[in-house]
Amino acid sequence: MNPVRNSGSKRLCSKISNGMKVISLWSGGKDCCLACYRAKTQGYDIVSLLNFTTPLEESSLSHGLSARVIDRQAKMTEIPSFQKAMPKEGYRDEFKSLIEEWKRTKGIAGIIFGDIYLEGHKEWIDSVCRELQVTPVMPIWARDTTGLMNEFISLGFKSIIVATRVDKLGKEWLGREIDANLMKEFEGMGNIDPCGENGEFHTFVYDGPLFKEKVKFSKGNKILRRGRWFLEVM
Repeated sequence: MNPVRNSGSKRLCSKISNGMKVISLWSGGKDCCLACYRAKTQGYDIVSLLNFTTPLEESSLSHGLSARVIDRQAKMTEIPSFQKAMPKEGYRDEFKSLIEEWKRTKGIAGIIFGDIYLEGHKEWIDSVCRELQVTPVMPIWARDTTGLMNEFISLGFKSIIVATRVDKLGKEWLGREIDANLMKEFEGMGNIDPCGENGEFHTFVYDGPLFKEKVKFSKGNKILRRGRWFLEVM
């Protein structure tokens, strides 16, 4: 559930960035937020946050958050942001085309990812970045997930649960604050990764050291859709 991983040669984020221009993939959740924060403190020049939305630009692809809320959240980081509607088919080609354009127009040389330990994700990242000839920057890869959550909380980031897998967590968990008490509850359950890396839950970050001020939002309805509970965030 929470293996301690050998970070040795697998750690893909160099502590010396040399001011490399990068973009940071942005879902609005804790993992991308912590990865972006780490990269920023390590000296990477983050040109933009990149958020992918559904084809109709209504919501973020990964966490089901509305595109408007993600845009409002991103503005609070004072890092330029860009939203891109992605097709259901041809995601890889669309992704590569966009990055090639940003290489030409913005001079980016790397991409920040918030992945932690799913090897299938890493294989996709390595393959696409190799084809694009850009550097995958992975500040939280191969890190112990309990340690990451403790770091996230101790840094002062604030977030809530906005989506859960129905076979892991019920709708009563929606809206819960990510804090030390919640982590203890997950530990006692024994089948929940502290970072939700296996899709157990997703989060929305609304405050912390990456933000100039707290993101204003309100909680709406709880909706069941395709085996997941979602909390409306407005």
